[in-house]
Amino acid sequence: MDNLDRNIIDLLRENSRASYGDIGSRVGLSASAVKRRIDRLVLDGVIRGFTINVDPTIDGMSTEAYVELFCRGTVSPSELQRILLAVPEVAEACTVSGSADAILRIRSRDIPSLEAALERVRVAPSVDHTRSAIVLSRLVHREIE
Repeated sequence: MDNLDRNIIDLLRENSRASYGDIGSRVGLSASAVKRRIDRLVLDGVIRGFTINVDPTIDGMSTEAYVELFCRGTVSPSELQRILLAVPEVAEACTVSGSADAILRIRSRDIPSLEAALERVRVAPSVDHTRSAIVLSRLVHREIE
């Protein structure tokens, strides 16, 4: 991967619907050269997919919380993943260092649905407790992956 590939990826992050010609004019390549590079980036697994980013407030998922998850004993990441995939409000989950075993980002319609999602996480036998912080306002949001 070279600087041209990185520039193409940056432009796709800005607008994944940009045409090959538009991208090419900004990076100094022909549309066909851009297409070949994007195809290669997809084939190599650098680009994992193309998606849309829906405004959660319009989509009805305006309540957001960050949740520290604490487990009983030793729980494997795959077991945590199995538990958390069963709760559709869990938008993101990562194992972390520190006192918590994992950090979750939960999106829900409102406080009662957030509470219900938290309860579905807490009833798992390996979960000891959670600690939540509800998001009041988003100051910076970048999709960097």
